[in-house]
Amino acid sequence: MNFVALKPRPSPTLHARPMRIAGMASALPPHRYPQAAITQAVKRLWGGRLERPELQLLERLHARTGVEHRHLALPLERYGEFKSWGEMNQAWIEAAQELGAEALGQALTNAGLRRDELDALFVVSITGLASPSLDARLINRMGLRPDIRRTPIFGVGCVGGALGLSRAADHTLAYPGQIAAILSVELCSLTLQRGDVSTTNFVATGLFGDGAAAAIVAGPDVARGAGPGHAASGVREPQILASSSVFFPETEHIMGWDISGDGFKIVLSPQLPALIRSRLAHDVDAFLARHGLARADIGSWVIHSGGPKVLDAVQATLGLADRDLAPSWDSLRRVGNLSSTSVLMVLENVIADDPPAPGTLGVLLAMGPGFCAELILLRW
Repeated sequence: MNFVALKPRPSPTLHARPMRIAGMASALPPHRYPQAAITQAVKRLWGGRLERPELQLLERLHARTGVEHRHLALPLERYGEFKSWGEMNQAWIEAAQELGAEALGQALTNAGLRRDELDALFVVSITGLASPSLDARLINRMGLRPDIRRTPIFGVGCVGGALGLSRAADHTLAYPGQIAAILSVELCSLTLQRGDVSTTNFVATGLFGDGAAAAIVAGPDVARGAGPGHAASGVREPQILASSSVFFPETEHIMGWDISGDGFKIVLSPQLPALIRSRLAHDVDAFLARHGLARADIGSWVIHSGGPKVLDAVQATLGLADRDLAPSWDSLRRVGNLSSTSVLMVLENVIADDPPAPGTLGVLLAMGPGFCAELILLRW
């Protein structure tokens, strides 16, 4: 695998007037199941197609994901009724609007903002398609302003929550008096491939869940609000100091979708942990060094809950302590891997449950198809 050597860029400075994350919220479907129940449902769905050794492999892989419960967009029995990917995608359109509106509406409330105060909306998903896109449907559903600047983002997978947060921050950096939102909606269960009995799909059916999360990014000229759950009640607002995108050339085969008439077939290479171990530390160190920092200066890590092998590889290559990964493992255990939604949910939980001491520097990190990574430097 060859990587292109790039000339170093001039060292940028941290944003003198940083943006802030003014509010967050998540939404989970009401259909919550223990992992064992989902495993049994998948076995029934594939019926006589699997021999006993394959069934045992399926059970072992599901048991090793670190997932205890998952939320699904629909009741378990509904998944065997779909006759086509088109039907599943229509179900995605309907459920994604409901969950997306819930997460975005609550995030605005938590930020002490009215819906007509939102200037820009970035919507990320890789589990369904719609035209008009999901953001357009939410403008109608939620009564958002007709002049809102909207950006639908598709194809970036698990990195999407961090990437969308970076782009929302970029918007408020350019327009410091405005407010932007990132909304991630992922209904992974509605990408189920009934005809794929590969080991990779065994892993996918045991790892991924459904959910939505939203974050509100306020520009430096936006005054702090005092709405319910906002600054007046002591909820912390981490600042966004800098961000960076990293693309690994010639790694398209590592992760993504193989899209056909049957829908979205998972692509997930076993080379992924090795790639993380070989590249991630260098890229994190380079990002921090551009701002005069090192890993030792970082007191908080918000990392996408990609799965046990991904989290183990991240911890090993960055030399992190167990406590640094604890919020990510907890999210994985409670809801599974929610693709682009996961890193936002981890961030929401850190803000609500165990925020670092004021002034602590943090790094938010997610990776996804490309292969690529998105890094955000935070100050608590």
